Amino acid sequence: MIKKYLITVPTILLFTACSNNIQTLDNSSNLNNNQNKTTLSYDDYAKLYDTKNKTQKPSVLANYETLFNPKEYKSSNYNKNLELSNAKDIITSEIPKRKQAFNEFYNEWKNVRYKLGGESKKGIDCSAFTQRVYKDKFGIELPRTTVTQVNMGVEVKKAELIPGDLVFFKTSKTDKHVGVYVGNGNFMHASIKGIQYTSLDKPFYKKNYWTSRRIIN
Repeated sequence: MIKKYLITVPTILLFTACSNNIQTLDNSSNLNNNQNKTTLSYDDYAKLYDTKNKTQKPSVLANYETLFNPKEYKSSNYNKNLELSNAKDIITSEIPKRKQAFNEFYNEWKNVRYKLGGESKKGIDCSAFTQRVYKDKFGIELPRTTVTQVNMGVEVKKAELIPGDLVFFKTSKTDKHVGVYVGNGNFMHASIKGIQYTSLDKPFYKKNYWTSRRIIN
């Protein structure tokens, strides 16, 4: 009995030691693997990733890249083409609505007389008139005076005007005038003769044309 006990105990201890050694080796192996993963440089990882993922770009992304050219974007031609494209989109969708809005506003105000400093239907001046147009028809608040309105929005060339742009004139050395371009070479304004439509080619306004500003696209 004692002999069996003496034989059995060493055997169990040996087996336990072997198991511990195996576990230790496994842990050591995992540790080495983790260390290898940890010590892998970013460049090595990137190369490994590229090697395993040499796949073709999705077609949607490829098409998007074809449409968008960074070199073209940096050029002034791109911005100019974009503005012209936007203007064309506006002409086909918003312009008829704007012209209708201007006609409605004109019919509401056509009998109002001009009054310097006036802001109501008892009398109104040019900048108060454009301020009222924008507030009533577009929900946009403009500054009160001509010299402050001329700093709003972005400057546009006379040849590229679209309905809704503000047009400015220097009518004398000190006086400025403003109206709203309504299309077909005409603008609506509060002149000394009252509310009316006037051609930009009328000699007085053609001679004294100053600049134009786009407030809304």
